Amino acid sequence: MKMLKIPEPTVVRLSLYSRFLNQASSKGIDIISSDEIGAAVGIPSAQVRKDLSYFGEFGIRGVGYRVRELCSQVDKLLCVNQAWPVVIIGAGHLGLAMSGYRGLQDRGFDVIALFDANPAKHGELPNGLSVLPMEKLAETVREKDIRIGIITVPSASAQQVAEALIAAGITAIINFAPTVLNVPPEVEVRNIDLTVNLEVLSFNLGMRG
Repeated sequence: MKMLKIPEPTVVRLSLYSRFLNQASSKGIDIISSDEIGAAVGIPSAQVRKDLSYFGEFGIRGVGYRVRELCSQVDKLLCVNQAWPVVIIGAGHLGLAMSGYRGLQDRGFDVIALFDANPAKHGELPNGLSVLPMEKLAETVREKDIRIGIITVPSASAQQVAEALIAAGITAIINFAPTVLNVPPEVEVRNIDLTVNLEVLSFNLGMRG
């Protein structure tokens, strides 16, 4: 199976399925149907079945899906059944909030350290992490075999930070800066701009009148 052939919306929905299935498993639910999964995440049951069919046959016809088994398989597909060390660049309000967000660790993403160009921010944080100078980025990435970086700096500095991450060996970037990054094609970038989502909401509200 070549992941590049899987539509990106399907991968996004896998993440939704994973969260719901983990919740269902924690409640002791053994069997679940595509109708129930779809209703829980707001997706037609036919789409649930189509998404899962890309990866094989998981369900039992006329019965449904074994929750723990399907949960395990989906988490394996998302590769969240393993630990992913992560670095955050930018020790401002957002970077600090991200470093303390338990949800990252719960899903297998372990923040190793924060980095910032401002010496006044360097040092140990109350949560046990450290804010390190940018000069230590490449060494940390190499020693901890880190592949994912999160950018939480102002837009004016984001491109420079992205280049530093790539030079250090990072191949996947989450970018919270409201700017488009210029990166090589082999580097995966996900842009998260809260204003874009707010503008979509305001557009939809405006269309309703």
